[in-house]
Amino acid sequence: MNGFSSKQEISDGSITINSPSLFKNFDFPLNVYAHTLFLNEGRVDYLHYGLFESEQINLSQAQQYSTNLILDRLPLPPSRILEVGAGLGTTCHLLTQRGYQIHSITPDRQQIAEIQRRFGQELNITQQRYEDLEPIAESYDVILFQESAQYIEPLVIFNKAQDLLPEEGHIFIIDEFALQQSETAIERLHGLKAMLQLSDRLGFELVEHLDLSSKATPTLEYLLHAIGKYRQQLLDDLDLESSRLDQLVQSNQDYLNKYVSGQFGYALLHFRKKRQLPWRLSRLNTNQMPHMLALFEKIFKHKMTPEMWQWKYGSEQCRAMGVWYDNELIAHYGGMGRSILYFGQPQMAVQIGDVMVDRVNHPGLVKKGPFFQMAATFLEHYIGYGKPYLLGFGFPNDRAMKVAKRHGLYAETGRMVEIAWTPYSRRPLWLSQLKIIDQHNINDNWVVDAINQCWHGMASDLNAAIIGIRDWAYLRDRYLNHPQHHYRIVLVLSRLSRKARGILVLQSNSNGCEIMDMVAPLDQISLLITHARRIARINGDQRVFCQITQNWADRFISSNRNETLTELPIRIPANAWSDGPSPQLLMNRWWLMSGDMDFR
Repeated sequence: MNGFSSKQEISDGSITINSPSLFKNFDFPLNVYAHTLFLNEGRVDYLHYGLFESEQINLSQAQQYSTNLILDRLPLPPSRILEVGAGLGTTCHLLTQRGYQIHSITPDRQQIAEIQRRFGQELNITQQRYEDLEPIAESYDVILFQESAQYIEPLVIFNKAQDLLPEEGHIFIIDEFALQQSETAIERLHGLKAMLQLSDRLGFELVEHLDLSSKATPTLEYLLHAIGKYRQQLLDDLDLESSRLDQLVQSNQDYLNKYVSGQFGYALLHFRKKRQLPWRLSRLNTNQMPHMLALFEKIFKHKMTPEMWQWKYGSEQCRAMGVWYDNELIAHYGGMGRSILYFGQPQMAVQIGDVMVDRVNHPGLVKKGPFFQMAATFLEHYIGYGKPYLLGFGFPNDRAMKVAKRHGLYAETGRMVEIAWTPYSRRPLWLSQLKIIDQHNINDNWVVDAINQCWHGMASDLNAAIIGIRDWAYLRDRYLNHPQHHYRIVLVLSRLSRKARGILVLQSNSNGCEIMDMVAPLDQISLLITHARRIARINGDQRVFCQITQNWADRFISSNRNETLTELPIRIPANAWSDGPSPQLLMNRWWLMSGDMDFR
């Protein structure tokens, strides 16, 4: 393919630009990469990594070597090929010349304009996203991703390929992957291990896995050198801010470091479709709420209101997976995001809830069933190092826990117990007093300060534990804004100093007065229990009880209160499927009460 020539000239061995770069309107950072390549190479055929066989070749040759790796593995023409990501049209042009029926797609109209400038109208290229394709079944024999797969969810890649390809159809992916996940940052690259596991579950077999990391690494070194060499010209020609180019350089340096350390890698993957699946596993969104509510009613024999669903899953921090069969949702695996303190450090966790599977026989479902499909995929996508949530937790019963452990999905890190007391005297405790917190005063400054004061004291005492954040915003959203249940939030104050001692969240039900939650320094727990027992006596409740993770039960027990302790058939799970903190590290570290359960 010919490089640029219009309004550009080469003089004395250096390149002089007499007009702004033709790449100026490309999306950042492609505009930088394309212009850098032109300035340093005198031509630009591709926008992807080069694979260096030796130090003697230039980047253009290394890029062509990368493309040749794929071309040499394609079935013979006139096979039908979908190229996802058109780049500069070079691959599409080569395949068209070789007699393939190729259709290239890109969402970038600027790339299409440049391709048409180079090749005219001869190439079959359309502006379209892979995710939005609605093709006729078995439209292609090959789907090709040349550094475009990293921008598309793996679930979408394989689900769409199930529709596009016949049995024995091929997927080729050449791209960057995360080989080891970072403990501190969310990684943008797909995990290689997770990609391979998902492909197998979704009906594809791995034909070839070619590790190209060592050949790809010099591309980053090349870019760092070339961007530094032409820095001022890049700023001028592309009209860039210096700080933005600095950020790109730092990003490339970070990538290079991760390649050198083995955290990132580069690979060619060749998959073959081994079976047509009659079901689909996919992420769920708010548009599919009616399907989830219908499944909930079918499984649990009562309705969930749209308001309740919105309260649970309406946040941007929530995720859900589902299995579809004949356009019917037959399984659901939900996750509700929760801000936590992880050994004193802010992190995100996700509570698993509303795990539902329609047990009506659906022919064609895999042996391990919808639960495994959903849970494994959810864990790979969302939980662990480098993922949106560091930890997952929930409250499965014994049977559900055994199923998950048998599949290698969960490990047990604790269990719940129930502690019960008899109601206490109605007489007031003169050194403390109670204040009800409700919708009328929750936003008052003194209430906000008092709640946060109690939370900070509790957080300080639990800096060697794991606990969901219980500040003012959480109490408001979790309890006062609940669309279905009514809770009493009671602030305990020192009578003389008016200092906040702690917060009780109570709910009366057929079993008595339940302490759903408490927020206080640990040395105030005894006082809060005493007040809960007094309130129960005043309200005529027959008993007071709470549920707490077993490892904290001794904080609730005193020899002069005659408690009863009962172990509950509820386990606390941890992610055992994807890379993350070990279950051993998490063992008996959670502080969880019944208020942490989404269904109470």
